Amino acid sequence: MSLSSEKPNRSSPSKKRSSSWSDIWLKNTKPLKHMVFAMQLQSLSSPKHPQTKTLISSFSRVDRTLLLSDEILLKILAKLPDSQRKGNFLVCKRWLNLQGRLVRSLKVLDWNFLLSGRLISRFPNLNHVDLVSGSLISPRNSSILLSHRVVSLHIDSVFSTSWCIGEENLLPVEVIDSGLKALASGCPNLRKLEVVGTSELGLLSVAEECSTLQELELQKCNDNVLRGIAACGNLQILKLVGNVDGFYSSVVSDIGLTILAQGCKRLVKLELSGCEGSFDGIKAIGKCCQMLEELTFCDHRMDDGWLAAVSYCENLKTLKFQSCKRIDPSPGPDEYLGFCPTLERLHLQKCQLRDEKSIHAMFSVCRAARELVFQDCWGLDNNMFGVASIPRRVKLLSLEGCSLLTTEGLESVIISWKELQSLRVESCKNVKDSEISPALATLFTTLKELKWRPDTKSLLPSSLVGIGIGKRGGKFFKRA
Repeated sequence: MSLSSEKPNRSSPSKKRSSSWSDIWLKNTKPLKHMVFAMQLQSLSSPKHPQTKTLISSFSRVDRTLLLSDEILLKILAKLPDSQRKGNFLVCKRWLNLQGRLVRSLKVLDWNFLLSGRLISRFPNLNHVDLVSGSLISPRNSSILLSHRVVSLHIDSVFSTSWCIGEENLLPVEVIDSGLKALASGCPNLRKLEVVGTSELGLLSVAEECSTLQELELQKCNDNVLRGIAACGNLQILKLVGNVDGFYSSVVSDIGLTILAQGCKRLVKLELSGCEGSFDGIKAIGKCCQMLEELTFCDHRMDDGWLAAVSYCENLKTLKFQSCKRIDPSPGPDEYLGFCPTLERLHLQKCQLRDEKSIHAMFSVCRAARELVFQDCWGLDNNMFGVASIPRRVKLLSLEGCSLLTTEGLESVIISWKELQSLRVESCKNVKDSEISPALATLFTTLKELKWRPDTKSLLPSSLVGIGIGKRGGKFFKRA
């Protein structure tokens, strides 16, 4: 009988050797380091001998946040108020990177910062980026700031009256498109974007990469740029700026408005600033964008007869006019105007209301409005304001800076509103306390909210002493 000289293999897979304490001690040293560090912290916190004072002083220079993971430290930094977050960038490189991950909104001033990729690496979780200031070529060290409601830039002291922003004051279109492509690839979760002077290619790159984009502002926009907006399927809020007097000139016509309507059917808010167009363009928006709830016209350049197309916006709730020199000089016959049955709010700010025919057509279209707001409107006298009696179910009226309107003109309209609940009158110098009639004073007592500050220099008549108007702090009340 032959005997094998081979020894049995003790490390066979069937018999696994149990781990010894020495193996655990040598292989898992990281938890032990934390445990030793914690023991040293406890021992140093309660010194018993004078020799340990030097150890305590050296330990005080140790960064104790190294014990925390990035995730835990991020949660701690995120709970700090915004006023205390700015200084976190200066603590160390680790805090610099972590704080950059908490930034969600950013205004870019240097376009090279975007093109170099530093913006993406420094702020990887951005969802709102403003590129307007970075797209303008202007001296950054100038102390002269030229501002407009949509754009601001620094200018030199040598300023020509014929100067305006054109191709020479904007970055080339190719450079802007390259920046948008870099931004889109690095910020796929972008939700809000503001840009000026881009082309349809740059807009397409954003639409392809940023599927969650919901809010967009396009300055110096034209019909060709709007060809790329059809790919923004989830866009809900859109602001188009065509022409800005003294800054730049661009044309958005019915062609662009029709492209917009067919591509962005999920729009909820739309603002057209300095845009041209007519009845056909607004009708296309009303027909296609059936979810549209708020429509704003700012310094519009619409052709005559466009106002009747607003009635095609069947779900419109808010209509705003801002800085408009005119509404619609030739709105057409009343029977063709129509109206918006769901409209709740009509706001006019810094508009010229001098054409009674135009104002009559506007209130006819908005006859279902429950809230009327006039702020710093020129030409709003008693005759113009008298047309406001067309809406019969007004619940809130706000007047501010309407210097031509008198107490008599105000009373003649609001007395006819049986459902009026809130009234705000501020800085209307021709509305006098001394001219308040007993009927108007009785109406004040039935209101849920009253803010009455038309002219602080006027004297309160003795007949109104009992209703609380004129006392210190008594010109404003709101009932629960």
